[in-house]
Amino acid sequence: MIVALTITKFRGFTIPFAFIGMVVLRFPLWLNKKCRFWKLMGSGKDAQVDLAPDYKHWAVLTTWDNRIDCDNFYRDSFVMKWFSFFGIESFTILLNPLSSHGLWSKIEPFKVEKTSKTYTGKIAVITRAAIKFNKLNEFRQNIKRAADAMRVAPGFILSAGVGENPFFDQATFSIWESAESMKAYAYQSHDHSDVIKLTRERKWYKEELFARFSIIDSWGTLNGVCIES
Repeated sequence: MIVALTITKFRGFTIPFAFIGMVVLRFPLWLNKKCRFWKLMGSGKDAQVDLAPDYKHWAVLTTWDNRIDCDNFYRDSFVMKWFSFFGIESFTILLNPLSSHGLWSKIEPFKVEKTSKTYTGKIAVITRAAIKFNKLNEFRQNIKRAADAMRVAPGFILSAGVGENPFFDQATFSIWESAESMKAYAYQSHDHSDVIKLTRERKWYKEELFARFSIIDSWGTLNGVCIES
């Protein structure tokens, strides 16, 4: 499986077309039978892990059975031409799922192939949660400290906050130097581990997903940062 994520920054005066795209671009994605799973998403401020929405950054996530189908989509699709035409900066990364637990819109989106090989390269992570309405304030009060701790954690490279709608559907994409550095943050950082504990105790989420990926390829920049695959 190929998982593709593109985050594009729109020009200020083209922001209305970003909103239009979130409606119009659903149709070609629905009609593309080779696309196994897709999400059109907005972003947190400056494409960071932030609850405040950013109307300039928008994202599309797709999954494919093979690289050829993915490459054809990026070369020929109306979806990517829309993003390219209105964007002034774009970052794309292609991923291979190493592990995935949980659901996204009641679907297991990432197919993991069993392998005996141990992966030792950079790790990409997607965490996604649908937040219960009556737990939103608790979530808002606690998530920022976990995001701040992530940005200064050893081995951290890049993060981006995306979601299907502001506040209630939150996804965090991050890249780490290794699985060890990602795990050190996840389980040894006081702020993050405390948030995980509160998540379980207070039952903030009605649906959640955690997935790890190897990086196949990447191009472009996000906030001026270029990630080498």
